[in-house]
Amino acid sequence: MTAKKIIEDCEDLYNDLDFTSVKTWKEKTGGKAIGYLPVYVPREIIHAAGMLPVGIMGGGPNLEIIKGDAYFQSYICHIPRSTIELGLLNKLDCMEGFLFPAICDVIRNLSGMWQILFPEKYVRYLDLPQNFDKEIGGEFYRHEMEQLLHDLEELSGNKVTPEKLNRSIGLYNKNRQVIDKLYAMRVAQPHLVLTSDLYLLLRAGNVMDVEDHTRLLEGYMAEVVKEDRKKFDNIRVIVSGAFCEQPPLALIKGLEASGCYIVEDDWVLGARFLQKDVPITADPLEALSDAYLNDSVSTSSKYEDEKEKGKYLVDQVKMLNAGGVIFCAPSFCDPALLERPMLTAALEREKIPHTSFKYAENTGQFSMFREQTGTFADSIKLWGEA
Repeated sequence: MTAKKIIEDCEDLYNDLDFTSVKTWKEKTGGKAIGYLPVYVPREIIHAAGMLPVGIMGGGPNLEIIKGDAYFQSYICHIPRSTIELGLLNKLDCMEGFLFPAICDVIRNLSGMWQILFPEKYVRYLDLPQNFDKEIGGEFYRHEMEQLLHDLEELSGNKVTPEKLNRSIGLYNKNRQVIDKLYAMRVAQPHLVLTSDLYLLLRAGNVMDVEDHTRLLEGYMAEVVKEDRKKFDNIRVIVSGAFCEQPPLALIKGLEASGCYIVEDDWVLGARFLQKDVPITADPLEALSDAYLNDSVSTSSKYEDEKEKGKYLVDQVKMLNAGGVIFCAPSFCDPALLERPMLTAALEREKIPHTSFKYAENTGQFSMFREQTGTFADSIKLWGEA
């Protein structure tokens, strides 16, 4: 299968709001599916219970919101309203349960709304630790995972043994390793691995079995090197702030067309949330807890001491030889927008150029964003600063 055909198939999955691939998996395996909201859940536990983890990232630009707008205020982000719309249209009926991780108050409230609207479904608000002391946050998170594991055992009818959980950990370790190779390939050859391709490949992992997704990524990397893609005089940039509600695909393509090679981003962040392999041990829950405490990515939804905010981003710019940062965040995203002043202050101390804009998952202002980022790219090429 060519790289072009792989991306076409991924785009079909991206546009499929009926979750046909999830239904096909269930018919083939007889298993059950668990939906989860961004950003991070321990998918290894769901997989070990013989269930399919399904990433739900709203309805995107192809869903007209009618009923969903009646349930949430207009001054919050778009993703809860489109997710409610999907639920009320019965698009999510193929999933037996839903996990709402602790990202912000909006996701917390969405979990309560889901319990009211869909009482027949399993619903759990998964609290994630903001204290990273092993004896405090570690114990808390382990307890959360133990409760989740118990619930999924009852829902699936499958006993989760340490052996099963370790096998699932190994499969997700492999998946993250291959994703890291794909990102490294983009850093080295951003003209070859288009960010729009990379984004669709990651989105495909939301609705696929992890082993199938790993093979898909490997197949793309083997085929894309055969492509003859033209190099452009683009600047290398990092995009930050879109870790939860996702930008429309057309917006991503617009950024690429504006004269930017994107060499790092935080889209579909849950797929890359753990930055090292989770060790295979006799106590896999403790291994997952330790990985979250010690090896998870720096992002707005995690507490960090103020003096550390921005260091991770500055280090990325220097390591990847990026010319600047584009802050691209959903409108009304409290975590991203509250963190931004600290990040911009860190960049300004290092004299790193940056620009920013806000979007909604159904936005249509692509020409304006493209013009803004094009000007940003030109100013760096001409004068070395924005």
